[in-house]
Amino acid sequence: MTNLEQEMALNRVKGQIEQILPTLGKHRIEELRRVIDRHYIKRFKGKRRIPKYGSLNKGFTDNQLEAFLRAINNEKYRLLFSYQAYMGLRIGEVVRLNLKDINQQTRELTVFTEKAKTIDTLIIPLKLFEETQLFINCFSLDIKQAQGYIFFRDPNKSRREEPYLEQNYVRKVFRYYVQEAHLDSEIYGQSDEELGRTARSLHRLTTHSLRHYAITKFAKACNGNLVLTSRFARHSEPTMTMTYIAKDKEQLYTQIDRAFS
Repeated sequence: MTNLEQEMALNRVKGQIEQILPTLGKHRIEELRRVIDRHYIKRFKGKRRIPKYGSLNKGFTDNQLEAFLRAINNEKYRLLFSYQAYMGLRIGEVVRLNLKDINQQTRELTVFTEKAKTIDTLIIPLKLFEETQLFINCFSLDIKQAQGYIFFRDPNKSRREEPYLEQNYVRKVFRYYVQEAHLDSEIYGQSDEELGRTARSLHRLTTHSLRHYAITKFAKACNGNLVLTSRFARHSEPTMTMTYIAKDKEQLYTQIDRAFS
């Protein structure tokens, strides 16, 4: 297709979209936006090979994670964030955790990987599995009413059709408990928002920092085996896994002193 043909086709599509948009509801428009975002990310965002934040460690340290989990006084959110910290689940994966995804005999968890659109299985660490069993027993009625979703939404606080927690709400809860744990002082910049949107403060610790922690912890436990760590992270390419593993800053600083002192 020539540039002229592409331009003509684009103008036709734009005209059709402008006609149909006023007739669509909010959810249909969001669905359309997700389709465009998915293709944009697939074609352009996935091309980055150099970590955007350089040597900045966006993951939790052991002490920070301990303080964070200790500050959480809600069993549901403590368990949810534990799944991210100890199994590396993305936020969209963890909120959709369902009873049917857990094999009670083998402790295997079946995960529909968001990025790769594949089905993967991981074993749930014993302590986390026991905590999950206890939570399920305590909230069995709520989970049943939520169609088996373990991290059920509160029907009195949300009118969403989906019976599980909404991702952005969980992010707000995360930010609250980070503040409660006095870990909120690390802001490294402002977002470069487009389309006239207000710039946001960029915090080092986000819900994805829990996944960074899990992948780094696993990599250290298996002596840096990149293939095994990539399988744990459920990345399609090991090069992506490398951007998640926190660099040994202490060793780096020691070598700088040794080289230039």
